[in-house]
Amino acid sequence: MTKPIGRQVVLDTETTGLNPQEGHRIIEIGCVELLNRRLTGKRFHVYINPERMIDAGAIEVHGITNEFLQDKPRFAEVAQDFIAFIRGAELIIHNAPFDVGFINHEFSLLDNTAATVADYSQVFDTLSYARKKHPGQRNSLDALCKRYGIDNSHRDLHGALLDAEILADVFLLMTGGQSSLLDESASTMGAVTGNKPIVRSLADRPALAIIRCNEEEQQAHQQRLDAIEKAGGTCLWKL
Repeated sequence: MTKPIGRQVVLDTETTGLNPQEGHRIIEIGCVELLNRRLTGKRFHVYINPERMIDAGAIEVHGITNEFLQDKPRFAEVAQDFIAFIRGAELIIHNAPFDVGFINHEFSLLDNTAATVADYSQVFDTLSYARKKHPGQRNSLDALCKRYGIDNSHRDLHGALLDAEILADVFLLMTGGQSSLLDESASTMGAVTGNKPIVRSLADRPALAIIRCNEEEQQAHQQRLDAIEKAGGTCLWKL
């Protein structure tokens, strides 16, 4: 019997800048859940008031403005829900040191908390894996989408939830070739934000086109079957 792979959480963040040691903070967290390499439809997504200004260069990347975040919760208000979502899962992150560094910085700012990501989850870095699998090639998320035939044309700006969804597709194809089908037995409940789940099911696929052979092709096929029988063979297609 194949051992279940278990629970994985594909995670991405957006931030006010590049370095938490310079006081930069997380402004968006997006997570999608995989169970035995299938998307379950459960996700965690939240925007966060960083209590500081966002760098202009960062806004150009993700499009999230200071004004948009004014009424959003602080990290301390969502921390326990976030921890509950990632606890016990393997986190799938592209360029994990960046996101984990920011998350650990946010944890360090919480009252009476000295925990790190390692206290709750293991981490799989898809960037490190891709560099080993595709040495000497570009391994950004966009480059991997192109390599594995994943449509990311709707990704004009970075967004934590969108990038987590795309990364889930990349991860499944890069590590085993399985597409990210929604588990048929999965809950249709949204996660913390109560949003609708990701829709990726067989029902969303267009019907396969049926191409029927013409009369000339049917005759050629019948002649081939007759030739097999005359040669003394057993023609299963005529039984």
